Amino acid sequence: MRVQAAELFEQEVKPAEVARRLRVSSKSAYQWHQLWRDGGIEALASRGPAGSRCRLSPRCLAKLAAYLDEGPAAHGWVEDQVWTASRVVTLIGRKFHVTYSVSGATRLMHRLGFSPQVPARRVAERDELAVAAWKEVTWAEVKESGRPAGDTSASRTRQASPADRPGDAPGADGAALQS
Repeated sequence: MRVQAAELFEQEVKPAEVARRLRVSSKSAYQWHQLWRDGGIEALASRGPAGSRCRLSPRCLAKLAAYLDEGPAAHGWVEDQVWTASRVVTLIGRKFHVTYSVSGATRLMHRLGFSPQVPARRVAERDELAVAAWKEVTWAEVKESGRPAGDTSASRTRQASPADRPGDAPGADGAALQS
């Protein structure tokens, strides 16, 4: 898009018109015009993706992918087989001595083809049959039923006819003029 803008600037098209044609903000078009005037088309060349570079080398990324393939239990998390982003942050810190944020670890996992999981927080002694029986019997008895349909306060309204208004009601004389 910047190259197209440079071509238009070479044809002496004003930045406002460049913005309209390329469907960009006028601020961007004016910035591009300034860059083009100062350094030509080379000044408008892309500088690559924005953002910070990855803190792990390609070799370390390959190792991290191998560690993730081994599973959480191989690295000390035996309670479940779930890679959470916070666990990956800890793993990266332990293995590579590099600090990542949770959101950064999430993006890194996606880049490697993994997705962070949220573990189900369940008590180890949970009895699923007792829970199911309680839901069927006790919850059905305890649960409040909603209001009966007939006990609502909503009502349909319609605009009153001017003929229905008492003669001394506010606006009654105006209603008579409209008839």
